[in-house]
This record gives sequence, C-alpha cells and structure tokens, in this order.
Amino acid sequence: MAPLLAVGHRKTLDLDDVPDLDIGDSVAGLLPLFKANLEALTSDGSGGQKVTAFKLAKALVRTVWWHIALTALYALINTISIYVGPYLINSLVQYLNGDERYASKGKLLVVIFIVAKVFECLSQRHWFFRVEQTEIRARSALVSVVYKKGISLSSTSRQSRTSGEMINLISVDADRVGCFSLYMHDLWLVPLQVAMALFILYSTLGVASFAALGATVLFMLANVPPMQMQGKFQRKLMECKDVRMKATSEILRNMRILKLQGWEMKFLSKIIDLRHKEESCLKKYLYTSTVATFVFWGGPTFVAVVTFGTCMLLGIPLESGKVLSALATFRVLQKPIYNLPDTISVMIQTKVSLERIASFLCLEELPMDAVLRLPSGKSDVAIEVSNGFFSWDASSEVPTLNDLNFQARQGTRVAVCGTVGSGKSSLLSCILGEMPKLSGEVKTCGTMAYVSQSAWIQSGKIQDNILFGKEMDSEKYDRVLESCSLKKDMEILPFGDKTIIGERGINLSGGQKQRIQIARALYEDADIYLFDDPFSAVDAHTGSHLFKECLLGALGSKTVVYVTHQIEFLPAADLILVMKGGRIAQAGKYNEILGSGEELMEMVGAHQGALAALDVIDIANGGSEAFSSSDAASLSKSLSTAEGKDKLNGKEDVEKVQSGQLVQEEEREKGRVGFWVYWKYLTLAYGGALVPFVLIAQTLFQVLQIGSNYWMAWACPVSEDFEAPVSMSTLIYVFVALAGASSLCTLVRALFLVTASYKTATMLFDKMHMSIFRAHMSFFDSTPSGRILNRASTDQSEVDTSIANKMGSVAFAIIQLVGIIAVMSQVAWQVFVVFVPVIIACLWYQRYYIDTARELQRLVGVCKSPIIQHFAESVAGSATIRSFGKENQFVSTNSHLMDAFSRPKLYNTAAMEWLCFRLDVLSSLTFAFSLIFLISLPTDLIDPGIAGLAVTYGLNLNMLQTWVVWCMCNLENKIISVERILQYISTPEEPPLSMSGDKFPHNWPSEGEIQLHNIHLRYAPQLPFVLKGLTVTFPGAMKTGIVGRTGSGKSTLIQALFHIVDPTIGQILVDGVDICTIGLHDLRSRLSIIPQDPTMFEGTIRSNLDPLGEYNDNQIWEALDNCQLGDEVRKKELKLDSPVIENGENWSVGQRQLVCLGRVILKRTKILVLDEATASVDTATDNLIQKTLRENFSEATVITIAHRITSVLGSDMVLLLDNGVAVELDTPAKLLEDKSSLFSKLVEEYTMRATHT
Repeated sequence: MAPLLAVGHRKTLDLDDVPDLDIGDSVAGLLPLFKANLEALTSDGSGGQKVTAFKLAKALVRTVWWHIALTALYALINTISIYVGPYLINSLVQYLNGDERYASKGKLLVVIFIVAKVFECLSQRHWFFRVEQTEIRARSALVSVVYKKGISLSSTSRQSRTSGEMINLISVDADRVGCFSLYMHDLWLVPLQVAMALFILYSTLGVASFAALGATVLFMLANVPPMQMQGKFQRKLMECKDVRMKATSEILRNMRILKLQGWEMKFLSKIIDLRHKEESCLKKYLYTSTVATFVFWGGPTFVAVVTFGTCMLLGIPLESGKVLSALATFRVLQKPIYNLPDTISVMIQTKVSLERIASFLCLEELPMDAVLRLPSGKSDVAIEVSNGFFSWDASSEVPTLNDLNFQARQGTRVAVCGTVGSGKSSLLSCILGEMPKLSGEVKTCGTMAYVSQSAWIQSGKIQDNILFGKEMDSEKYDRVLESCSLKKDMEILPFGDKTIIGERGINLSGGQKQRIQIARALYEDADIYLFDDPFSAVDAHTGSHLFKECLLGALGSKTVVYVTHQIEFLPAADLILVMKGGRIAQAGKYNEILGSGEELMEMVGAHQGALAALDVIDIANGGSEAFSSSDAASLSKSLSTAEGKDKLNGKEDVEKVQSGQLVQEEEREKGRVGFWVYWKYLTLAYGGALVPFVLIAQTLFQVLQIGSNYWMAWACPVSEDFEAPVSMSTLIYVFVALAGASSLCTLVRALFLVTASYKTATMLFDKMHMSIFRAHMSFFDSTPSGRILNRASTDQSEVDTSIANKMGSVAFAIIQLVGIIAVMSQVAWQVFVVFVPVIIACLWYQRYYIDTARELQRLVGVCKSPIIQHFAESVAGSATIRSFGKENQFVSTNSHLMDAFSRPKLYNTAAMEWLCFRLDVLSSLTFAFSLIFLISLPTDLIDPGIAGLAVTYGLNLNMLQTWVVWCMCNLENKIISVERILQYISTPEEPPLSMSGDKFPHNWPSEGEIQLHNIHLRYAPQLPFVLKGLTVTFPGAMKTGIVGRTGSGKSTLIQALFHIVDPTIGQILVDGVDICTIGLHDLRSRLSIIPQDPTMFEGTIRSNLDPLGEYNDNQIWEALDNCQLGDEVRKKELKLDSPVIENGENWSVGQRQLVCLGRVILKRTKILVLDEATASVDTATDNLIQKTLRENFSEATVITIAHRITSVLGSDMVLLLDNGVAVELDTPAKLLEDKSSLFSKLVEEYTMRATHT
C-alpha cells in the first residue's frame, strides 16, 4: 500500500498506477471455479439448467468459502475483545475507590484494557479488508455470468427483457449481492453479542438484567415495522427508477430526432412525470428512515431506563461502578441491535437481487441445434433449408416463415428480394439460427459472416471495428478498405482509421457505418456471407462499386446470400428467392422467373417505371456501351481531386490525435473536491436555512446525553458504605427526563435533515435534466449515453438517499468527539498533552490518504461506465457477434473491463484500512495514557465515579476518532456524485426555444424559399470544416434533390437548416428571416423531416405519430392511409393503441419508415426534408411514398437527399455537393444535356448498371 499512497500523494493517480489484481481476485481466476460450482449444483441430469436464488448463493459461497471462514474468525475475536472493557469498568472504579480487594490489581487491569483494545483494532481491520475482497469476487463472478448469458439469449428472451433491465442486473443487482458480504456474519454475531451483554449485566445487576433482556427484545421488535415499510418503499422506488431509466435511455438514443421535431420538452415532461412517481416513494422512504434513526438513538436510553427502574422496584442498590458498567454495555449493544434490521433488509435486498439474476440466468438461450453446422469443406452444399417453419413469436398461430425449401451450393450467389415485411431479413435470421425453429432442418457448411440491415458498430477505433479481434495483416487490410471504398473516407476523417467512433457510430454517416460493417465481414474471410440489404444506405456510385468489388470481386468464390431492394443487383445472382408473405413465392435464375410469376414482374415493373424517367438519355444510340473504365476513373478522379485538396496532414502528433477526437475521455475533476460543491449542496434547499437547526438539535442531544450519564455517575454511591446524595426515585426521574429529552432531539434532527435532503435531491434532478435536454446536439454526439445514464441513476441515487446522511454524520461525529474530549479532560486535563498531537497526526494522515483515495474513488466511477456500455453494445449486436463466432472474445473483453473496475475498488478499500489502522493505533495511545495517568494519581484526588465515567467514554474514543475520519473520507468520496451532477447542470444550452420578440408572421414560411450564404460549418472546434463556404438558394415550392458521395456534407446541410449545428460563418435565410434569430421550436415546428434512421418510441401507434397530442383520430387515420399503413393498423385489435416496443422492434424497418412519413403528413409544413428516406424500402413502396409526397406536398419546398438517382430525376432542381462545396446546381434536364457534368456521369453509371441487367 505504501508505494501506491506515495504516488497518489505526489501526482494525480491514473489507472496504470494501480497495481494489478491477485489472480484469485481477477475474473480469470474466479470464473472457472464459480461456473464449475454453479453447474454442479444446477445441472438436472437431462442437461438443462435450473438456476434458483438459493443455488446461486450456494455456488458463490463455495467459490469464496475460505474468505468467509477467515472473516468469521476475525469477527469472533473482535466481538470478544469489545466486551472486555465494560466487564472490567466496575473493578476499575472499586480500585480507584481504594477497595482492598483490588489494591494490587491496578496495573494488571490497565494492561488487560490495553491488550483488548489492540486485539479489537487488529481483528476489525483485517475482517473488513477480507470482506471487501469477498465482495469484489462475488461481483466479478456474477457480472461475468450475466454477461455471458446476455450475449447468448434467444430472440424471445431478448424481447422479454429490455436493455435497461439487463443493465440494472450488472450495475445494481450484482453490487447488492456483493455488498451482502459486509453483513454475512451479523446473523450469528448478534445473538452472541446479546448473550455476552446479558452475562455482564447479570454479574453487575443480578436479576434486573432480565428486564434489560426484555427491553432489548422489545426494542428489536420496535425496529421491525419501520424497517419493513422502508423495504417496501425501497422496492417501489427501484421499480419506478427502472421505468424512468428505460425511458431516459430511449430518449437519449433518439435525441437527434426529438430535437429535429422539436419534441424534446414534451419528452422531458414525460421523464419528470415518471420522476414524480419515484419521488413520492422516495419521500415515504426517507420519512420512515427518520423513525428508524429515532429508534436507534433512543434504544440504549430506553433499555437503561427500564433496567434502572427495575432495580429501583426490586430494591437492588445502584452503585456508580455497576451503573457505569451497565451504561457501557448498553452502548456496545446498541450497534448489533441496530444493525439487525439493517442486516435483515440487506438480506431481503440480496435475495431479491439473487432472484432477479437467477431468473435471468434461466431464460432460454439460442438453441445450439437449430442449425446443423458442418466444418468447411465437408459438403458441397453451403446452405440447405428443408421444410422449414419459423416464427419470432412461438405463441402466434401463423409462422413468420412457412415451408421454406432451398439450397445454395458452395460459391453461389443467392439474392433475396420482396416487398416490405415479406420476411427477407427473417430468412437470413433462420440461416443464422437466430430465429426460433418450429420444424424442418437447416444445414450450413463453413464459417459465417453477417452484415445486418441497421449497422451495428462498437464505440472505439474504426480499425478495431474492422479487425474485430483478428490479427492485423496490413496487405489484406488495405485490400479490404479498397474493396469497401473506405480509403477516401479514411483520408477525410480526422485520424484515419484511428478515429474513435462515438457510441452507435454517431460521427459516421449511414453509408460509412454500413461500409465498415462490410469491411468487418470481408476481413473475417469466412465461407458464407449473409448481407441484409447493406447497399441501401450508400449512394448509387458507392453501391455499385461495393457490389462489383465485394460481392463479385473479393467474394467471387464464396457463398453469398444478399437481401436487396435494387432490381439491378438481381441478374448477377445464381439463384433468386422472391419472398411474399413469409414464403418463397418464386425461386430460380433472373430470366427463368421473370416470365413465370407476377411477384418479380411487379418489382421489375416498378423499377422500369422509375427508369423511364431516364429516357432523356438515349440508350439506344449505344452511348452507354461506350462508358468505359476510363470514364469511371475520370469520374472518381474528379470527385477525389476536391477531396485531395483537403487531405489532412498525416504527420500529426499522437497528442493531437487525442484532442481532436469526437468522444473525449470522461471528464473527472482533479484534486480536492472544491469547497463550492459542499456549499452549493448545503444552500440549495431553502437557501440552507435548515442547516443550523440540524446542528443545534444534535448539540443539544449530545449535551443532554452526557448530562444524563454524568448525573448517574455523580448521584450513585461508589459502594454500599457511602451515603447516596439523592433519593433513589429522584435519581431515576432526573435520569428519565434527561434521557428522554435527548432522544427527542434526535427525532427533530432527523426530520430537519430529511426535509432538506429531499428538497435538494429533487432540485438537483430537475436542474440536471433541464440542462441535458436543452444541451446542444454536439453534447450528445460526444458523450456516450452510458455516462449520462450513470449520472441519472447511480449519482442521483446517492443524492436521493445517502449524501445528506453522510454530511450529517460528519457533523454529528465531530460533535460527539468534542463531547468525549470534554468529559475526559474533566478528570485529567493532562490528557490534552497527548490528545493535541494525536489529533494533529490523525488529520495529517487523513490528508495524506485522501489524495489517493479520492482519485481511486473517481477511477471506480470512471471504470464503471465502460462495463455498462460494453454490455449494452454487446446485447444490441449479439446477432453479429454470434454469427462471427466471437462470443469468447467479447467475454474476455468484459472480464478485462471488470478487472479494471475491481483494481481501484480493491485498493480503495485497502487504503481505507491502512488509514483506519493508523488512526486506531493513535487513539489507543490516548486511551492508554489516560488510564495509566488515572491509576498513578493518589486515590483520594478524584471522584472515582466521574473517573469511571471518563473511562467509559474513553472506551469509545478509538471508534469515534476513526468514525470521524471515515465519515469525512466517505463524504468526500460520495460528494463526487454531486460534483458530477453539477458538472452537467452547467452544460452550455442551445439558443432559446422561442423568442418573445419574434416578429415573423404566424403563417411563416409562406413561400418556403431557403437561402444559404457562404456557410462554413464544423461539428466541434477541434474538428475540420464539413461545409466550406456553401452558397445556395432553394427556390420556394420547388423540389430540389441533393446528390453527392457519402461524406460530402449532405446530412450536415440539413442539420444546419434545422439549427442543430451553428454555422461558424455565414447565415441561412428562410423567406428572408435569419433562422439564427428565431426560437428553435418556432423554427423546427415549421419544418418537417423524414430522418435517415427511422425511429419509433415505446408507446402506441398514436403516441408515435402525434406525441404532442395535437391532432384528432380522424386526422391520424387519414395520415396512416396516406402512408399505406392504414390497413396494417386496422388489422391489429387495439388499432391506434397498438403497442410499439423499445426501438419499435415489433415493426419492420420499412414500416418504421412509413410511420415517419405519417408524421410529416400530419404536420403538413411548408418545407419538407427527406434524408435518404427510401433507403430501407423496396422500389414499389418507394414509388408509393413518392406519389404520396407529390399529392400531399405539391405546394411545399421539398429537399431530398437521395441515393437512388431515379428519386432525384423527378425534381425541379439538382444540387451536387462534393466535399462540402456546391459543384453543380441546375435542372436535371440541363445537367443531363451537358455530358461533362458530374451529375450526368453518375446517372449514366446508374443506368449502365440497371440496363445491363
């Protein structure tokens, strides 16, 4: 420990400074043992696993039994040594009184006192350290098991648990089970301690000790109801919190959509409503806890009153020695009795958490036998499905896929096409074995790689995403980048393939994400490739390049199954499967099936219709044939020259690499927690008015309590030979009055404290959420949602339930300490000689220790988010991870993250014990000094009773001194939560939502003309410009199409229009009004957008179309009919109230896109933006959408960002963007006439591709 503390004292600690874990504490050492134990207990012969909470607990105990046995021994020694003091006090008072029996024993007594103290200190420190080690082991084992389960769940199980619930298992439940290790021995320690206390009382007070026992039992029972209530409220509190966290995480995921639509305040109010429910539970929880506090502090007083009362009734004489011995015993007894209900509630919580984890571990996993997987080269048939019936929902009558029969030989290309919702993606899922099989069989031969429809990208470097855990082979790597045309993107991106991707690939365009996915698959070098329509997210040029280079080139010899909406990719396939309603409607080669059935004809017809618009180019004149590779080269050359000009200087220092990244390291404040954090916390509620009342109540309590004990010591005779100064009854009455008043003070104090703490917690919550929801979009792009969720859950919980108590205990402990010192100095002021230096030494140690401890605690906080984020990412991408067979790699990453979290956690505890041990030694010195001093004084100098009182209090000195320092450190560790929340409260805001002086007319924009003047724009000060001096006018009521390669700034232009990003230079005018001068909601509510990623929120169809509740049912139905979803929704029994699950996953991607279309039809604004809205629908649905838009938005300004050239040909103007600059802007016809225009080359390439088929 010493070297670590020395380093921490010198500089701010980093994770690399923290020593590694012992192998027994790391996941690698624990998991095999734990799994073996668990499997031994749970396997039921038939190979199934039935995990129960009890078996889980048993497996944990078997894994850490040695620690449990060791801590039991320490606990036993500790308990025995604690009771030596109270037992010997009577003897000490008699000795001081000059009793002959004890005349020679003074020195011996002192030695015994001191030895017991030493044993007590040593055993306690070791006990606590070992307990913490047990906790870390239990947590690591559980998290690892849960993680492994999480990535092997079947789809049905995936749907039964939301990601929020799964994250809670790791972040909350595993912690709770770990924390139980602190309480595990209390079950047998409490009865032992009560028995020892009774023995001491019986030896001093005789029969009256049974009254004490009765009072103790009563007191324990009095503790049960408030504890039960507290448990109940806590459970409710957790449930409310689960719901709120789920909603919060969904909102954070979709913040961009909310801001574009101007809905964020509506969703904020949703969170605030959920929080209000949570707060009502919180309030009840906090106020029941005050009752518990009152019972705790009133306990010893109550027992003492009953016992002494009984003595009075039975006529047992009270002598000061016996009274003091009894009082000391009551005080020692207070803790176990108080901890009992605490232990019980922790047990209940642990049981609940174990049950939650056990029930999660019982969920069904993906059946391993759904697909028969043969090793490569075993068969010449790569994929075979025979008589397959599959269904996502086992309970539904109609299977999702019926009667599937097809086979693909090694090295063939299979295309899958069909309308939206016909079961194309499901077909791939059944080959992967992701989809529950009802009957039939699936065989595959060889390794697989899968590219999903919505890109799954991990946060981290691009390079790591592509390598996906394989070794770097630079030749192969370059080939892969080339095939996926990622080379150019790497040049544009600030740090090439070292660029850190934000969460869910947030700083990449849709096309870049897809291409990285494809690159990951190519680099894997598998035998079978499954592509779920990856070409729709990229532009036409890149799409055909990918198809040529990847599918026909790099994967020419592999087996490839690809889902596609683009007809022009079909003829290249050896087998085409046309899906309709979950069955294969047609199968065969392109020319064979073209004439045989109408399904493919319909799609091709729709495609031909789209192509007819292209007749401007005369294909018949053979011009298209002449389009040679040199043209293609010149096209890509002209496109890349502009990019080349701006290529970044590659020789940047590594230092700079870090600073320019989008996702920065999680901020942690360095050094001491500023005084302002405490001040802000104290003065937030009622301007801090309640703080003085709390302190006054506590001081009164202390004074009265010492007063009552003082009175007993003074008023009782030392032995039978002395006359009592007051009568027995007066003695008891005064004691009851003083003791009762002191207990009341604690109740008052607790009430004040809770009131202030509740108010502060609610204020912090509201302020933080307001700040987050009003933050710029760039804040969400650069902050992983895990960090924000951490603030909203863990840190908020600390503020809700514990920080006020921690603050209180520091103040109360200091007040108590002052009290004890006062009593001890009454007898022997000389104690100060030792006491002052000891206190100075303690404070010095505490300051020395806190430097390290604080950073360790912060590291614990910072190391926790990656575990949660990695888990969330893994669960989201489990299909991809499994298809690549990378489960083990992800499990080991998780183990690595767990160990990185355990390291600072374990050393944090070790540092704590290091400090406590040194403080214990110092306070024992003080105690020893005062004892030696007492016995070396002449006997008649001091009142033996008062001297005894001083010793009684002195027994508690080491506990209290350590407690003061411990509370201070603990508070400083916990206050970091407040610091982190305050950090988010000061997040810079977006411009106001509406300006009071807005001067524009209520029907603005009436023309819909948009002008951009010299726009320069970048996403963050440290990143390069994306738009470089763009000047463009979009005329009102006209349709403008925007085309350009991926990454040319198309989406950025849209974000500028919605004022999501502020232009650095230049202005944007809509109908002559500068959009930067009006409120954000005023602007965004008058524009509509169909975003690139179709998003739906958990709720109902109605709440998804109209979250603000502005329209009636007829309008909503009309919009649904307009966007072709009316019939689909009418089929559902709940109609508009049909449920939508998290992310809208019970609707297909195409249907989600149609819902987004419905939203804009409802809004009917003058300006409409389509951001690649037709990327995930087939051509026929696409034509429907286009038609719907033409009918509904004939008067509006429509801006389309398109990948399919055909969707722009119908527009009035075309804008070609390249690398952030407008290259061409004209009508499509004009641009096509000019054969040298880039646009006509793009079109030519598209038709080439389409007609060659």
